[in-house]
Amino acid sequence: MTAPTDDWSTRHSVLTNARRTAALINVLTGNSTGTGTGDQPPPHPNAVAEVLREYGELDPIEITPADITRMRATALLLREVFAVEHIDPAAAALNRLLREHTGPLRLTSHGGSAPWHPHLDRHDDAPWDEWFLASSCLALTVLLWDRQRPPGGLCASPTCQNVYITQGPGPTRRYCSRRCATRERVAAHRRGQRDGQSLSPAPESGRRP
Repeated sequence: MTAPTDDWSTRHSVLTNARRTAALINVLTGNSTGTGTGDQPPPHPNAVAEVLREYGELDPIEITPADITRMRATALLLREVFAVEHIDPAAAALNRLLREHTGPLRLTSHGGSAPWHPHLDRHDDAPWDEWFLASSCLALTVLLWDRQRPPGGLCASPTCQNVYITQGPGPTRRYCSRRCATRERVAAHRRGQRDGQSLSPAPESGRRP
């Protein structure tokens, strides 16, 4: 018996999977405190499992430190898609990942436990890093195809550099969160005030000739 289609589709929509990709990249590469280079200490497996639960994965979720090491390497590969600002290099980056790291497109129902859906990993019991890369490539490819623009970007805040998923109409998004956008606006305002003060004429002395 398969899971209810409506509930499953909500938990595993393309946009949800893409957002999960961004969340996993950020927790795996230490972007909350670093610059996305993977030079931060690796996260605890429980932290990664919590992100997976948040985005619809069901228990038991068993992740080892060795899995984390391989998933971090995968996250750095996926960051290349977010690091470009135009559709052509984003498509080129995805094509390279699809060509070098994923299996052929296939349909699976996980033995009848879920509705039929596409996968790019080589089998249903693929290791976490292979699943992470394949499912992420699939979601990001569909978003690029659907919207004809890069599926995501890097936060413009130099103290953050989280990745994020672009979505919806409107101006181009530059920050991963309102918090980062507000922090940078405040910083720019303060810089402007300091620059204005440094350029203002020196006050005249109170002495008269």
